[in-house]
Amino acid sequence: MEPMTWDYILKYVIVGDAAVGKSALLLRLTDDRFALTEPTLGVEFGSRILSIGEEGKRVKVQCWDTAGTESFRSITRSYFRGAAGALLVYDVTRRETFEHVNSWLHDLQEHADENVCIILVANKTDLISRAPPTHISALPSSATSPPVEYPSSLPSSRLLSGDNASPHGNLNAQTSECNVEGAMPRQVTEKEGREFANRNGLLYVETSAKEGWNVVNAFEWTAREVLTRINKSEMERKKKRGGPIKLDDRDRSRGCC
Repeated sequence: MEPMTWDYILKYVIVGDAAVGKSALLLRLTDDRFALTEPTLGVEFGSRILSIGEEGKRVKVQCWDTAGTESFRSITRSYFRGAAGALLVYDVTRRETFEHVNSWLHDLQEHADENVCIILVANKTDLISRAPPTHISALPSSATSPPVEYPSSLPSSRLLSGDNASPHGNLNAQTSECNVEGAMPRQVTEKEGREFANRNGLLYVETSAKEGWNVVNAFEWTAREVLTRINKSEMERKKKRGGPIKLDDRDRSRGCC
C-alpha cells in the first residue's frame, strides 16, 4: 500500500456575492493562473496540497467555490457543513459586496461547524493599486497575542517591505492608491475591513486573484489556524484523560494478536 501523501485533509468553502472573484481565487490556488470565468452555477471544486508550519505538515485543501446569486443560496448552504475553513470574499471597489458580508457570515455561522476558521478576503486590490497589499494577517479577536506576519509563499519581488509595514497595514500606500493612473476608486477602506474582521473574530487579508497577491497566503494562514485549534483541542482531551496514551504500553497490556 502506498503511503499517504498528506497529513490532513481540510474542506474549504469560498462564499460572497457574485462577481467578487471567488472562482478566480480558486483558479489561482489550483492552477496558479488567472482567467475570466463564467458565473458559477451551484458549486465548483478544486484542491491543492499546501505545506503548513515549521514542521511542514502537508495539508490537502479541498475547496468548494459557491455561487453568489440569491437563486443558488439554498444549494450553496448545504456545502457549508463540515467545512474547516472559509474564505468570505468581497470586492474593494463595490461597497455593496462588503455590506452583504454580514449576511454571508450569518449563513456560515448557522450552517457550518461552530469551529470553522473564517478569513475575510478583500479582493481585487489590483484595480486600486499597482503595488501589492501588505502581508500582515489579523488574528481572530479571541487570540491573546498581537497580529503577526506569517511567512509568505509569494516571490520576494511581490512582497511589500520597509518601515511603512505595520500590523495596521501600509497607510501611506493606501492614501496614495487613488493617485495611480487608471485606478478605480476604493469603496471599502482597509480599516473598515480589519475592524469588521476583529469584531467577528475573523482573519483578514487583502488579495488580487489577477496578480496572485496573497491568494495562497489566505489558504495557508487559515490552515495554520485550523491546525493550531486541532492541536489545542488534542491537548485539552489529553488533560481530561490524565495524560497521553502510550501506544507501546497499550499494546503490551493487550498481549499478542
